[in-house]
Amino acid sequence: MKKIIFLFALVFTTSAIYAQDEELEVKGNVLFKDQVNSMKPPVPVINVPQTVSILTDEDILDQGFRALGDIVRYVPGIHTTQGEGHRDAVVIRGVRTTADFYQNGLRDDVQYYRSLYNVEQVEVLKGPNALLFGRGGTGGLINRVSKKAVIGETFSNLNVGLDSFGAGDFAADGNMQVNDSAAFRLMVHSDSLANHRDQYDGERFGINPTMTFAVNPDTEIGLSFEYLDHERYIDRGIPTSRTGGGSTSTDRPVDALNGITYGTDGNVHTTEASILTGTLVHNYSDSGKVNLTVSSNDFNKMYQNLYVNSYDGTNVELKGYNDVTLRETTTIAFSNVNSFDRGTLTVGLDIIETDNENTRFNSYFDNQNAASSGVSNFFPATNKDFQIDKDGNRTALDYTSDIKTKAKTEIEVTSIYLNGNIDLSDQWIMVLGARYEQVDTSIEKFSVASGRSALTTGSATTSRDDSNVSPRLGVIYKPQENMSLYLSYSESFIPKSGEQYKSWGSNAAFDPDVYENTEIGFKYNADSGISLAVAYFDQETVKGQEDGVGGSEVIGMAIDGFEFEVGGQINDQNSINFGLTNVDATKSAGSGEQKEIPELTWSLWYTHQANDEFAISFGAIYQDDQLINKENEARLDDFTRVDMAMVFTPTDSDTVRLNIENLSDDTYYPHSHSTHQASVGEPLNLRVSYQKTF
Repeated sequence: MKKIIFLFALVFTTSAIYAQDEELEVKGNVLFKDQVNSMKPPVPVINVPQTVSILTDEDILDQGFRALGDIVRYVPGIHTTQGEGHRDAVVIRGVRTTADFYQNGLRDDVQYYRSLYNVEQVEVLKGPNALLFGRGGTGGLINRVSKKAVIGETFSNLNVGLDSFGAGDFAADGNMQVNDSAAFRLMVHSDSLANHRDQYDGERFGINPTMTFAVNPDTEIGLSFEYLDHERYIDRGIPTSRTGGGSTSTDRPVDALNGITYGTDGNVHTTEASILTGTLVHNYSDSGKVNLTVSSNDFNKMYQNLYVNSYDGTNVELKGYNDVTLRETTTIAFSNVNSFDRGTLTVGLDIIETDNENTRFNSYFDNQNAASSGVSNFFPATNKDFQIDKDGNRTALDYTSDIKTKAKTEIEVTSIYLNGNIDLSDQWIMVLGARYEQVDTSIEKFSVASGRSALTTGSATTSRDDSNVSPRLGVIYKPQENMSLYLSYSESFIPKSGEQYKSWGSNAAFDPDVYENTEIGFKYNADSGISLAVAYFDQETVKGQEDGVGGSEVIGMAIDGFEFEVGGQINDQNSINFGLTNVDATKSAGSGEQKEIPELTWSLWYTHQANDEFAISFGAIYQDDQLINKENEARLDDFTRVDMAMVFTPTDSDTVRLNIENLSDDTYYPHSHSTHQASVGEPLNLRVSYQKTF
């Protein structure tokens, strides 16, 4: 407690030093889509010395995105990975992550699929940068900016949709002015899930009431409560083969099996969560303000599934597990922002406490005709019913008799950061700062009885404290107001407890993994509305681990690449968004190709507004071939997918959208979790939606 009081006092003291200058306002007058709202304070994109991509709620509607993973396809420098069929999982600049997701700048690291019904805009920041968000963000991060109640306005809209697979969705959003100083907003959605794969279905529900109170002209309070309840079938994809996969040099997904779903109706994922957030913004002078956010969330997550572990050309071996995570997190985020005559200074404090409990059971096959139970089970690869094994024996399956691991984790994170945007001259800006972060982790791991047992035999607790200073430095040159050139360096880190805090593994004695990024770039906002961004980055990953013979070694990855993005209005009738990334990834120790890193990816979305009532769009995404797992073991082929959309607006309050995915109905495999778990891309799919504004 003394440490917390001291840190708060330090933040307030810094505020007092800079609060004397009252000539400038803290918030800039910038266009909404040109502003990174998750920055502290919000910053125009052109003044951010790193690559940033932003999609608004209108982009989400027009392109027919239904989940966060849909957005990723159209963002350069980032692509999806399978996530075992139960979670958002992305690869950002060559680094796979399931935890670098944020909501309004706060960590959102539970593994689940995130909905978009209450999202104002999605911000993708690329390159490791712990200064603004703390540990993690190893290749970059994705931040959702939520909608909130708006004082002085009354509006509502309704969205309904249906696609050719039978999936349906409903969303409503209403804002009401309570009085001159208060507003209430309610957002709700309900989705029924379906796709081209056998057995796949699911339901998603979310509700998010929010309120905004203007205590006085200088003080605003926000309250938000979100409840979500998700359930869906888990599909882990199909096996790969050197012969059946259409290649003699390496394994590829077996086209002949892409109509088989490997699992039973027990392949299921559920997430139930409650998220309560309160915010306070107070302008204590013309040039100074404080921001306080307090958030508490409670997530209950379960996933249970079978997957293909091996394939011999005729039979598949199925394995699986049941995994339950119960996580409660409380976050306090405080920052003070001051403008002075040559720039802006932000001092902040973040405190996070997380309690995490995880239990995993292996799947257990009991072959009723075998002399012993618990044998590995093989089934004909073309089966659609996995109750009869390859020898014709009936099998029984359960997920409650063979416990694998059980652990309880407590995490306390305290960090303080300092970030300054300094105008060195009319044309030069320096961005300089650092975050000191202390992560105290305690993992109680329960011993598991050998053999088929649901019992544990005591526990042992291992703790360690990690602290790290993560710097950030950027220099921006602006030859004119709408143009910038920048050079930046930033770092981030992850303690050895990993993203999901389940265990230390064999490397607990080593320091955290460190990620470093150096980037040079150019940004330009044309008067016509077109924005251009070009960047070259060089990123290094350093990991310490045991070398297997009693010593230690440093491994990691080096990735450098080029990113290009152009978007905006070409003229009154035409707009475009195009992004391209080309990368080269190598291991910093040893040799060989890195998995899940396509060398070239690009995306295009072009819209022609024919008249006030009709617009037509064409989209395309390309992903180069990539290694699935170990070198020379299995690969995914490159693919190009073409999409299309039409928007009809017969009146100011009515909008009909037609979205077509995979217009050419090509077969493709967008990602995989492991060698025999390649996801089958969706064939031609048509979705019709209707929006009514009141």
